[in-house]
Formats: sequence, structure tokens, C-alpha cells
Amino acid sequence: MRLIALAPSIALIALGVQAQPAEPAAPPAEGPAEGFAGLHGTIERDIYIAPTGAFKVPIPVLPALGGSITDTPNVVTFEDDFTTHISIAAFPQDATQRWQFSVLGTKDYLQYYLDNFFLPDFKRAFPQTELAKNGDFISNFDGALIAYTLLPGGSMFSNRVPRIDEDGKPPVAKRGNMFFVRNGTVFVITTELAERVTEGSTYNLTEQQENDVLKERLIDIANKIRFMKPPPAN
Repeated sequence: MRLIALAPSIALIALGVQAQPAEPAAPPAEGPAEGFAGLHGTIERDIYIAPTGAFKVPIPVLPALGGSITDTPNVVTFEDDFTTHISIAAFPQDATQRWQFSVLGTKDYLQYYLDNFFLPDFKRAFPQTELAKNGDFISNFDGALIAYTLLPGGSMFSNRVPRIDEDGKPPVAKRGNMFFVRNGTVFVITTELAERVTEGSTYNLTEQQENDVLKERLIDIANKIRFMKPPPAN
């Protein structure tokens, strides 16, 4: 059974590149916080509210520390000049996708999503991208899949803290990626393990320690999200 594509381009989420929407954007944010303007979503004090109404989340960056927010109607990315690069995507399922989800079950549906949509987009941007290990399926959030990807030359921090390996190659970025379904919406959260690039020769985490750190951070991000049922489509 073949699933239809769930998102325009998963790589846009993973790489922090925001696609321009084909349709007119949702109404602009009302009263955005100082330093965060021109968004599709709404900001109320320190909370970002998705334009689809699917979720809200505390803003994890500060303008004073180089923090920025970019978004489309379905993807928001938070980053700063230090160690933060987080993307949260929320793609509503149509009737066919909801049916496929019910038939395949949560674990197989999310694994298929990872293998057939997420990873191919990564590899189109960075052909040497590798899956660091098979995805971990956890019971949190009614079932979620966490995967770890290695991206040679794909760090969002390489321009800020340049570091070239002894063989002259750029550092290999590592991302943690979480997939789950809530309220008929596919959520994808990604975050980079910035320390892998920024700490240089002092960095000494093992592969398992890296995975544990990324897993903990992803779960922490997801736990801070308040999920809301989006209004019915017109």
C-alpha cells in the first residue's frame, strides 16, 4: 500500500528553509512581540500560536540573544546565535491519509513517513545523509517515532562557529527528529545537536549519549506544546 505525500517538502523543515506558500497566507499576527514580526502565526507575550490553530508553544529564543522566528502556514523554525535550532511542523491529514493511518497503525505509518518522505528529502539536499540508527518508537504522545540523522556539511551552526576536520571536510551535523499524529495532524519536530559543531575538540559525547540528549530535548519540546483542534476547513 502506498501513502500519498504528506507534506510539500520535508527537507524544508529539516534544513530550516521556509517554503513560500502557494496560497495567500493566513491573516498576519496581531500585536507581535518586539523583535518578532512579519509572521503567519500569532505571538501573545512569549507564546507562538500556529496560524492553523493546531498548536501553541512557548518561544524558546530571545531577540536580544540573536533569536529569530520564521514560519509558513505549516512550519515554524526557532533559532539563535548559540545552540538553538528547532522546527515544528504540523500538516493536517486529509480523509485518505486518516484512513491510511488507521489501516497501517501508528508505528508503521510513522516509519513509512520517515523512510519515504523525510529521508529522501534530506538526501536531495545532502546526498551523504545517513540514518544514524533505526527509529525509536515510544509510547509518548499516543505513539511517536524518533530518528537520528547525520548530515555532512548540514549544520545550521557551521557559519557561526567554523570548524573543519583534519581531512578538510566540514563537520557532520546530527539532528533528532520526532514524528507523531495528534488531532488528525502529522507533527514533525527537528532539532540539531549544536554542541557537535560548536564545542570543537572538547566535544566527547558517545553516539548513545548524543541520541539520549536529542531524545530528551525532543520530548521536552513536545511536552511544552499545547495541542488544539484546528477549526474545520471551509
